[in-house]
Amino acid sequence: MNRRLFLATALLPALRAQAAESPQAILAASDAVRNPARPFSVTVTLIEYRQGRQTDSNTLAVYSKADPASGQYRSLIRFVAPQRDANKLMLKSGNDLWFFDPASQASIRLSPQQRLLGQAANGDVLTVNLARDYKAQLLGTEETVDGEKARRQCDKLQLAAAAPDVTYHHIEMWIEEGSARPVKGRFFAESGRLLKTAYYRKFATQLGRERPTEVVIIDGLDPQWVTVMRYSDYAWRDVPDAWLQRDYLPRFKPE
Repeated sequence: MNRRLFLATALLPALRAQAAESPQAILAASDAVRNPARPFSVTVTLIEYRQGRQTDSNTLAVYSKADPASGQYRSLIRFVAPQRDANKLMLKSGNDLWFFDPASQASIRLSPQQRLLGQAANGDVLTVNLARDYKAQLLGTEETVDGEKARRQCDKLQLAAAAPDVTYHHIEMWIEEGSARPVKGRFFAESGRLLKTAYYRKFATQLGRERPTEVVIIDGLDPQWVTVMRYSDYAWRDVPDAWLQRDYLPRFKPE
């Protein structure tokens, strides 16, 4: 082995470690904890509580796959419950978000910031690679309490929107050192107002690695207004490209 090749080989682990420690790499590693790498489906149940009492709920079937060109996810979301909303659809493809109602056969453009249920926005139920949409800055490391009252040593990142059509203007994200688990996020409007705080919890092995199966979202002004997002029925599955086209929405048939 010549000297140059020897030095390159010797330095490779250090270079990899350095790259893994960049804020953007930390965020990408956390994205990989939340998001399966291959096309998949999952059931998302949203439950709204006010003053500790359940006030509303809905259930969604989510089908997602990554766009090989952009690396961002495309998602088709089918409303399962309540019955009044059954089989309505929401499609995220590229920068466009569409809602389709089978009763009217009409599709309308939505905003990812628009509220879906409780404190959950449309953008919250979409599969999103934050590292693709936000520029990360490391603010420091600190111990924080997670959604199950355990203390976690975390990297605290500040995420600044890198595109105008993302759900939040900026985000503070706590990511556990070593595991890259998302622990807590604080989500802000452009005005700087805190919109919500989210806790990622109930990690369980799903599609090959431990992922959060519950997110608790607390309103930024009213801490008694809480929305719980539960993830179940994870499965690898084919998501045909046709499903992810707006023109196909009237022909989509639930399985």
